[in-house]
Amino acid sequence: MKSRALGGLAAAVLLLQGCATTMTENECVHVDWRTVGYEDGARGEPAHRLGQHRKACAEHAVTPDLEAYQAGRREGLKSYCQPANGFHEGASGRSYAGSCPARLEEDFLGAYKAGRRLYDLESRLRDLNNQIAYHDRAIVQTEQELHDKQATVLGEDASVSERAQALFVGKDISDRKSKLKKDRKLLVKDRNRVQRRLEKYRNSLAYNF
Repeated sequence: MKSRALGGLAAAVLLLQGCATTMTENECVHVDWRTVGYEDGARGEPAHRLGQHRKACAEHAVTPDLEAYQAGRREGLKSYCQPANGFHEGASGRSYAGSCPARLEEDFLGAYKAGRRLYDLESRLRDLNNQIAYHDRAIVQTEQELHDKQATVLGEDASVSERAQALFVGKDISDRKSKLKKDRKLLVKDRNRVQRRLEKYRNSLAYNF
């Protein structure tokens, strides 16, 4: 828990540092603010991105050209807020910052949600495949453990108490193996269901995108 907390804190520090240094001194002094606005718009950056630029350039006594930036951002958003791009953003698992103007947002969001559903189904399928693979490895491990315990039980060098202990532990291993197989069966069933849903959804997308 402590390591995860420290990792999260480090990530937050890096994020704050990144927000404060969106532009270097040379960029702040020589930048074309319309171009900066266009690039931010084309990436779907939220409106408060300008505030981050303002903070970075304030350290160098430079104030952004608001009018030029906003004009460039509007042009960039026209490129970003297209349905095809919305689908791509959703299918890539990227978040939407709510930057599109109202006249473009409805179509963009519809496509984004369609792409996001594809991403969610594909992610779920990958997760299930990973879980099944984990169970396969665990089952192989339990089989090896059972083999070792059986060798102890049947071995001539083992004492009576050692054989009894091996039998006792072997029962636990056998129970764990049975549970792993039962859980794996359920995972495979779930995986097959998700796979069917994914294939059906992909087929439906062929008519829309």
